[in-house]
Amino acid sequence: MIHNLKPYPTYKDSGVLWLGKVPEHWVVKRLKQCVERFYAGGTPDSGNGDYYCNASKGLPWLMIADMTHQRHVKSTIKAITEKGRASKNLEVLPKGTLLYSMYASLGTVSVLEIEAAINQAIIGIKTRNLELETEFTLYFLESLQPYITLLSNSSTQANLNAEKVRSLPIYIPPLPEQSAIVHYLDYIDRRIRHYIRAKKKLIKLLEEQKQAIIHQAVTRGLDPNVKLKPSGVEWLGEIPEHWEVLPLKALSTVQSGITLGKQYLGQELVEFPYLRVANVQEGHVNLSEIKTIEVPAEEAKRSRLQKGDVLMTEGGDPDKLGRGCVWEGQIYPCLHQNHIFAVRPNISRLKPYYLGILLSSQYAKEYFLRTGKQTTNLASTNKTTIGQFPIPLPKVEEQDLILDKVENELEGIERAMSGISREISILREYRTRLIADVVTGKLDVREAAANLPEETDETEVFEDEFAGDDETAEEELESEPEEE
Repeated sequence: MIHNLKPYPTYKDSGVLWLGKVPEHWVVKRLKQCVERFYAGGTPDSGNGDYYCNASKGLPWLMIADMTHQRHVKSTIKAITEKGRASKNLEVLPKGTLLYSMYASLGTVSVLEIEAAINQAIIGIKTRNLELETEFTLYFLESLQPYITLLSNSSTQANLNAEKVRSLPIYIPPLPEQSAIVHYLDYIDRRIRHYIRAKKKLIKLLEEQKQAIIHQAVTRGLDPNVKLKPSGVEWLGEIPEHWEVLPLKALSTVQSGITLGKQYLGQELVEFPYLRVANVQEGHVNLSEIKTIEVPAEEAKRSRLQKGDVLMTEGGDPDKLGRGCVWEGQIYPCLHQNHIFAVRPNISRLKPYYLGILLSSQYAKEYFLRTGKQTTNLASTNKTTIGQFPIPLPKVEEQDLILDKVENELEGIERAMSGISREISILREYRTRLIADVVTGKLDVREAAANLPEETDETEVFEDEFAGDDETAEEELESEPEEE
């Protein structure tokens, strides 16, 4: 795939220690020396209903979460009215503006394909067409992402200010060579996206098979000849005659989490680790990054997790609404924030892991979609709705048998999905490394680009396979900075 690429004939010192040498005929500048202009953003008062509106009626307004899903931004989660725009004197960025994240997902880069305003966590960049191609700049700034934390203003939440973004180094080949580099990387990019899309389709098929196994087990049990009765729940249908249907609140307690940003004046504070939405994934807890919070010890007691709690998220993308997993006590003590509910089952009636697989079933997803509060691209549930969730309930002995059966049947599927996910990760790593080597001049693609085959227009859209992931986006919706 790399067409036997070789280095350039001669190099010179770039003057940037962490980027190394540069092809001798390339120029090294600071971004501000070759940009037509930069755009700043802001956030209209979120409590003013006159400032925000339906996405189809107002001016698109970008958050970092919009960028994490779109390398070429064509839509936004939110829109603002003319009053909202005027309240912060926000500029309307033209199509073709580069967007650079200065906060969460630090260093993420996108191209704006609509007219829009931006918030304060993003800086807009309009390049000089006679010096820098937009797409070349996009690729180059992407390649800097691994180094950006070295320039961060903070050791706790990595971020940059606008001046540090303006001062970023950029390598500048001649314009025809920039075009050749973009042509080559686009060609490779399309192929990698194609491979990843095919593998994601395979994962989706395996996920559907997994869902069918779980749905059959938690709605019909293990005996194919069992007598059935109406469940009384429209989208559940019939269940085994000896099962009950009870609301979750009759089988458990539902615990709310700690509120971030709350003031505790004059009280002694204790530091605790806590779980946020990005930590709670379907079927597992992601502990790669655990944050801490300082709260009074008495306040912490109300949001302290216990081993066997079933964690459920309050909101996010509609298809992930109410997702959950079992907390195994990996960290103690540990709290959870208020966008996560901790469901504590009565284990004499409901096993935590049985509730865990039930939450991953299509039946549970249908319940939370039907009952959730829907907004543009997002959905949320609440403590009352979770408590009313109808549980198709066998005896605990049968729950154990169902869990064993499901675990055995899913083992091979999970192993296959894990292997495919690793292949996708390898492809993404390959793409990242290749882009970095090409845009920093370590590999010469001029000849390869000139000999690429002619391609017809793509009939399938390979959009945003590399622009971010759901865990990151959820974190950004919680953590983008307030304006000072």
